[in-house]
Amino acid sequence: MELSTVNLFHSILQGFELPSIEFPYLGTRGLVGVVMLIHIFFATLFVGYAVGSPLLQLWSVRTGNSRYERLAHSIARFNVLTFSVGATWAVMFLVVLLGFYPRVTTALFTHFFWFFPVIGMGAMVLTIYFFYVHYYRAKNRALPRNIAAGIAAALFILLWQAILTGMDTFMVTGGAGGQAVPSGTEVSSVGAALDSILSPMWLTQLIHRTFGNLSWPAFAVAAWAAFRYSGAKGAEDKAFYDWAGSMGVLWGTVFLLLQPFGGFATVYVMSKLDYSAEDLAVPGASGSYDRLVGEGSDSFTSNLLHINLAMVVGLFVLSNVAMYIGAGRHPDLAGRRPIQFFGLAAAAAGLVSLVANFDHGTPLFWSRYIAILIMILATLGALIAYVRGRRLFRYGSPGRGYRAVLLSLGILAAVVTLSMGWMKSNSRAPYTIYGQSGYQVESERPVIPEELQETAEP
Repeated sequence: MELSTVNLFHSILQGFELPSIEFPYLGTRGLVGVVMLIHIFFATLFVGYAVGSPLLQLWSVRTGNSRYERLAHSIARFNVLTFSVGATWAVMFLVVLLGFYPRVTTALFTHFFWFFPVIGMGAMVLTIYFFYVHYYRAKNRALPRNIAAGIAAALFILLWQAILTGMDTFMVTGGAGGQAVPSGTEVSSVGAALDSILSPMWLTQLIHRTFGNLSWPAFAVAAWAAFRYSGAKGAEDKAFYDWAGSMGVLWGTVFLLLQPFGGFATVYVMSKLDYSAEDLAVPGASGSYDRLVGEGSDSFTSNLLHINLAMVVGLFVLSNVAMYIGAGRHPDLAGRRPIQFFGLAAAAAGLVSLVANFDHGTPLFWSRYIAILIMILATLGALIAYVRGRRLFRYGSPGRGYRAVLLSLGILAAVVTLSMGWMKSNSRAPYTIYGQSGYQVESERPVIPEELQETAEP
């Protein structure tokens, strides 16, 4: 099956003999990475708030607490105001992809055509429509129609995320098991594209990404509330922003606890995939997993892996500090003792995880992972103690130190999110699709008429 749009694209390319484009200073990869990370910054916030807004409204109706409805409206309003910014950078990302990587862009377009753009763009259009109903059309935001529209928007944006995650993991694995991206203008069937999407890494990465898109936007809420508190005038506004900061810490920490499990599952699946790459003269010849961890030699990605671990430990420590200081709102300050104990245990275990680095096969190899598990369990204990006392908190007068912790937590969470995306993408270097030498990380020379004639000849 051939598409007129794809044929038109190739016909246009036949009229030009374009050299490969090399961007100065940043380089081709650097520019693409910067553009994509700016888009991801807004996109992850949109996904998190699209899911959070209707759920907060639903909880507001159930509990009768108007603060949940106000927070839901605030994050939905943020999505409305910033959606065009994220979409603009998404378009810019597609432009630089098409300009720097015309071969791989066309190959992915034809291979995943029925999922992106057909199903994917359909999901995005429905997301925008239902979010419009959710935010604008209902006179009362607590109406069941409004909440249902918000939930529908959340489901469709998660479908969009699932499709893009499938394409992303396909590029990292290189189509493990010998799959190949078809060339020319032949559009893959739905079954072939779905087979490329539904890899073992897709499921673990999707879970990890979903939890991440619910965690760091919550920490962003905490940072936003700490910032807005300084400009609040009335006592009611101050109490709301103080409460919203506490809510962001609670919401973000819950999903932060799940993040390491999804991350480790993703890396484990990567290590077990069967790659078809042959004779790769780079570290990680057996697959992107070895490239990720620097198997056999050091690599840029393996350095990022250790840096990200340190930042993740920082997130856990700051979460415990925020809960400990925030628990000072309780009339009985003795309730802070359990949080203090668990917080110190989490910090100590996190420090051990950073210094423990033993070779595989040695008795102490698992000490790093045991330390990380202890850090997670200790943070869970602090979270339970925090939730138990939170019902009696008195909001309205957070200290400067507490607000500084919330701001630091939000900034660090954003850096970790973007750094992990950069690390994962670099694990497939030097290929845009791992193990397929026809698609290089450096910019590609567009197709010229002579090459098309050569491929057409028997």
